[in-house]
Amino acid sequence: MTEHEHVRVAVIGSGFGGLGAAVRLRREGVTDFVVLERAGSVGGTWRDNSYPGCACDVPSHLYSFSFAPNPDWPRTFSGQAHIRAYLEHVADVFGLRPHLRLDTEVKLMTWDGERLRWVIETSSGTLTADLVVSATGPLSDPKVPDVPGLDTFPGKVFHSARWDHDYDLRGKRVAMIGTGASAIQIVPAIQPEVAKLTLFQRTPPWVMPRMDRAVSGAERLLHRTLPVTARLRRGLLWGIRELQVQAFTKRPDELGLVEQIAKRNMFRAIKDPELRAKLTPSYRIGCKRILLSSTYYPALAKPNVDVVASGLREIRGSTVVAADGSEAEVDAIVFGTGFHVTDMPIADRVVGADGRTLAETWSASGMRSLRGATAAGFPNWMTIIGPNTGLGNSSMILMIESQLNYLADYVRQLTVLSGGSPPGPPVLGGRAALDARPGAVDAWNDRVQKRMERTVWSTGGCTSWYLDENGVNTTVWPGTTTEFRGATRRVDLAEYDLIRPPAPSPTPAPTPESVTAAAQEPASVAPSARRSKKKAEAEA
Repeated sequence: MTEHEHVRVAVIGSGFGGLGAAVRLRREGVTDFVVLERAGSVGGTWRDNSYPGCACDVPSHLYSFSFAPNPDWPRTFSGQAHIRAYLEHVADVFGLRPHLRLDTEVKLMTWDGERLRWVIETSSGTLTADLVVSATGPLSDPKVPDVPGLDTFPGKVFHSARWDHDYDLRGKRVAMIGTGASAIQIVPAIQPEVAKLTLFQRTPPWVMPRMDRAVSGAERLLHRTLPVTARLRRGLLWGIRELQVQAFTKRPDELGLVEQIAKRNMFRAIKDPELRAKLTPSYRIGCKRILLSSTYYPALAKPNVDVVASGLREIRGSTVVAADGSEAEVDAIVFGTGFHVTDMPIADRVVGADGRTLAETWSASGMRSLRGATAAGFPNWMTIIGPNTGLGNSSMILMIESQLNYLADYVRQLTVLSGGSPPGPPVLGGRAALDARPGAVDAWNDRVQKRMERTVWSTGGCTSWYLDENGVNTTVWPGTTTEFRGATRRVDLAEYDLIRPPAPSPTPAPTPESVTAAAQEPASVAPSARRSKKKAEAEA
């Protein structure tokens, strides 16, 4: 990267969102773009999360791009390695390698209102871009609680998203902190190897059986030979989940049957009444993320596993102490405590038109954006998987593709406003910028939060990572993926302010004195000669 490199579009991150944006930009005719990635390879969360047992809880044929179907998924719910390999394949097939800037972490992005472009400072140098697409994702920066005594713990400590594969857990006493989506996969994966596993559970999750199986060779052959069958399979998986949305968003009481299925999943493996009581949630299913596992409960029933129904309070040497006073001697601590979702660190690195960071803008009201994509005061800056675009029951790839539609139309609108004419080559070049109007952002978020009032996430009686510190759900979309696709199909220019470059300052009219001085200077004397003459006179 050169010191003064300029591109039309800079994409931040190379997970599903970043690679999807890159593919869509190429399809729109934009080839002057870069994908900035802080790590040494693509993959996003599926590169970072390599812990034992890591897998997706969305069926494989739905957890992939519609424009890049994979007929060779080996399992109905694919593991981390297969999903990461899929993303590497996407980067190769769509010719994205030349656009990648790996090992390039974004340090600061500052809007230049004079030139209508973003100045991006990275670990590899500085560049500028007309448009920034932030695809860092909400599951990119691990959250580790500030536990008293943690810095003095003599053993090994790491987060599930930063798994230390060089550390051998065999025969060790391990504390697992948290019972989220990562923890329920880690526990059954490491339980047979460790000497003792102590699970610190602040709140029990609802766990449904995981209907995973190997995809047969005949199925894969069919999908390769007749691609329409893979599309039908994907459509069926999508349709079932669309029908489920009403129960989450409008009629949470209908989820009682689902709770019974989850309880039977637990009762089949957990025979101890006391342990059952610890593992039975007291809130409506769906209020927190529903987890899928057929091996979690059997692992908890093993004699080398203890479940502490309390969060971690402090650490004294090698002793971990729970809030209820329970203690355990451990050799290693694994945090499965989630990510910075409602306080995304990238927001601290984006400086808008008024000189404030995005984090400062959101500090009072929480994360807010227009249609999950753009924020007032941050022209030509767009996020993929922004506020209120998460899902509780379906594939995030569907939401990402909807936002890619919005990105494509955003580029088209900028092309027209900058003097271009689609479908010709897109024109950006600092001739125009779009800034979401505060009123439009407020109106969109008011509608979203009004719909949120009836959802299970608001009425289910739990505290989840969907909520920010003020108890506002800034994470989940309270509707179907079809509704969101309709809302993001086109950019409504009425929701934006059009920004043009500042007019150049007028040249001051010549004064009689300047005219006289110019007339007295010989016309044949070059500017450099005049400077030399003045210097000589000063020295004399």
